[in-house]
Amino acid sequence: MTTAPDDVRQRTFTWSDPAAIASTGAGLSGAEFFAAIAAGEIPPPPIMRALDMDSASFGEGTAAFRLTPQEFHYNPLGTVHGGVFATLLDSACGCSVHTLLPAGVFYTSLDLSVKFLRPVTVATGPITAEGNVVHLGRRTALAEGRITDAAGKVYVTATSSCLIMRPGQS
Repeated sequence: MTTAPDDVRQRTFTWSDPAAIASTGAGLSGAEFFAAIAAGEIPPPPIMRALDMDSASFGEGTAAFRLTPQEFHYNPLGTVHGGVFATLLDSACGCSVHTLLPAGVFYTSLDLSVKFLRPVTVATGPITAEGNVVHLGRRTALAEGRITDAAGKVYVTATSSCLIMRPGQS
């Protein structure tokens, strides 16, 4: 089966230099970094443009991202691909940890466990991925997240462990 020309969709987007974003953020605490992104002083990272995500909010130990499901998020079954949810929740959980870190201290995700509860389609409307820090230690952090719709219905949950990297720590 071939696709008729009328069925072809196209999407283009732009993004800012990720090295410049990282360089600018290196001298800021996590809270300062996300405040600068929210204020438009630092451009969002490329993944936000690629998936058409919006930052909803950043607080002490919390981060939230919004996404309005689009066809380009779909898997072959006609629902939003699980990788989109994993990316949203990895971002929300990781950024919630980052909001608590001082300048010069970084993190990386160690793992992400995602539970898919129900499908999301364009008809679902905007969804929000919220991450919250459960524990912040010297070397590791644990965060949990969930994706909900505007009515608060839960679609996906996750837990994430992050490795905290401090200067001089090996």
